[in-house]
Amino acid sequence: MKSISAIIVDDERDSRETLRNYVTKYCPQVELLGESANIIEARAAILKLKPQLVFLDIEMPHGNAFDLLEQWGEIDFEIIFVTAFSQYAIQAFNLSAAHYLLKPVDIEDLESAVATVEKSLTQKDKLNYANILLENITAIHSQNRKLVLPLMEGFEVVKMSEILYCKAEDNFTRFYFKDGRKTLICRNLKFYETALDAFGFFRVHRSHIINLEYVKRYNKGKGGTVVLDDGKEIMVSNNKKGELLRRIKGE
Repeated sequence: MKSISAIIVDDERDSRETLRNYVTKYCPQVELLGESANIIEARAAILKLKPQLVFLDIEMPHGNAFDLLEQWGEIDFEIIFVTAFSQYAIQAFNLSAAHYLLKPVDIEDLESAVATVEKSLTQKDKLNYANILLENITAIHSQNRKLVLPLMEGFEVVKMSEILYCKAEDNFTRFYFKDGRKTLICRNLKFYETALDAFGFFRVHRSHIINLEYVKRYNKGKGGTVVLDDGKEIMVSNNKKGELLRRIKGE
């Protein structure tokens, strides 16, 4: 039974055809209402057809996907971004917990993304991932960006400037905040090392990632230790020492 109405937005005919065939064959719950080749066509199609889901390519003629999304206040449809973007943009997607597919599209990734959207559409308290992604893409200062933390009972959205450090706890990550709160997240530290590295965070030890904004002091030693604003002292691995000092000094 088809429960999700959708459109495809991509300027490349071959890409639209491939995705259309994949969706038709592997995502029977999706009803494709139409296709658009640029953001002008896409805006008209979204307003007319009111799809629940938009498969949205990033780079297109007459502006990119974010130019299109900025024309809406609250985005009232789900989005699966389809992109060949760089690692930097993928970090922004991961921070925002936005749904995305890398070109060439992998069938299992497509099925997983659609299943996630289907689940999201049934939830009463939905999180607007696209709006958070837009804020992260346009944020001038990295510490103004937001991070979506998946919780057992839902999610929490935090500013990076609120995070002091993260600590590995088996396959989970414990976040420690400036206000004294701490939250256990069901993702491993490696995920956050990759997602946060370009935004002022650094993995100083196999068990800790710190927010460099809150390093108060460095104590010399084999690897040494760092002291954060709240007084927490964290060990630095010997092989991380050089890079840490370069980053603190802004080199």
